Amino acid sequence: MVEMTIRDNLLGVRERIADAANRAHRNPDEITLVGVSKTQPAESIRETFDAGLRDFGENRVQEWEGKRSGVADLPAKWHLIGHLQSNKAAKAAKLFHSIDSVDDFALAQRLARASGEFLSGQKLRVLIEVHLGGEESKSGVAESGLAELAEKTSGLAELELAGLMCIPPYLEDPEQVRPYFAHLRELRDQLRGRLGLSLPVLSMGMSHDFEAAILEGATEVRVGTAIFGARSVAR
Repeated sequence: MVEMTIRDNLLGVRERIADAANRAHRNPDEITLVGVSKTQPAESIRETFDAGLRDFGENRVQEWEGKRSGVADLPAKWHLIGHLQSNKAAKAAKLFHSIDSVDDFALAQRLARASGEFLSGQKLRVLIEVHLGGEESKSGVAESGLAELAEKTSGLAELELAGLMCIPPYLEDPEQVRPYFAHLRELRDQLRGRLGLSLPVLSMGMSHDFEAAILEGATEVRVGTAIFGARSVAR
């Protein structure tokens, strides 16, 4: 049995992205692949960077702090994709290029204040995470509060509200997940009209369902296992 390397896995994922994009009559270059590197050592991140990946997603501020020094020289983009507690907002604004999981205005305000201090006039990119599916274990703003949160967040001069993110329920058949992805796109389109913003980013889809997400308009997919292999136990 041939052992697959990270480079092989990455190539396979990119081929799947291109195939899904072609089926949707979209340009594969419009879709950003974010490698979910949580629990992965710095060496694996470096190997994946050397294979051509440039965007990486981490779940926890503390974990990223612990391994950041091992990849600090890489000109990559670092995304925080996990739930962020308000008391860690200042650290997150300093450590990441994008916070993809904003779910309340108090957090957005703290990120804005920290960005004004650390980023020297540059805006911090943020996405609003929307809670779809009703699972208590998942984070995100409720649909009923999305418009208000988006309006308030877009008014913070230090932040760039780029779009929406979601983590829908896990379903074995990716086709059954498509309605959640379609709904996030519809919510984004409604916000476009309301706020007059382009909101170009839809971050949705993971290893088992990213093709379905692309068919529904995903512009960023977050893939971990399909690139790095089975994840080790979280530390």
